[in-house]
Amino acid sequence: MKKHDLPIEHLARLRRIRGLARLMDTALRVPGTRISLGADSVLGLIPGIGDFAAAAISLVIVNEARRLGVPNDKLVKMLVNVGFDTVAGSVPVLGDVFDVYFKSNRRNLQLVLDHFGLDHADLDRRR
Repeated sequence: MKKHDLPIEHLARLRRIRGLARLMDTALRVPGTRISLGADSVLGLIPGIGDFAAAAISLVIVNEARRLGVPNDKLVKMLVNVGFDTVAGSVPVLGDVFDVYFKSNRRNLQLVLDHFGLDHADLDRRR
């Protein structure tokens, strides 16, 4: 499917995925640095359940990708990203630092955009 053939409903879903990925991974920028973090990093600070709560939210992005028709091989890559983020992020202290740098939701968004041959600018355009 070419980007000009993409239904408006798909574009709306892709924009929602992008918004959720931004919220989870890059919503806040640390002043004076190039470091950004999101709800995933903050939730990871909650012992025991934080990383799993973040994973549950990340699975919403994977499910949206599935509903958009992203092929299974890419969905598996997305699930690996979420799983790796969850497991590595659950390690005390080091996992919190890891969460700041490994942006699984942004990676998964890029997999979906690549599948449709889109980039972020295509989502910004009005249609």
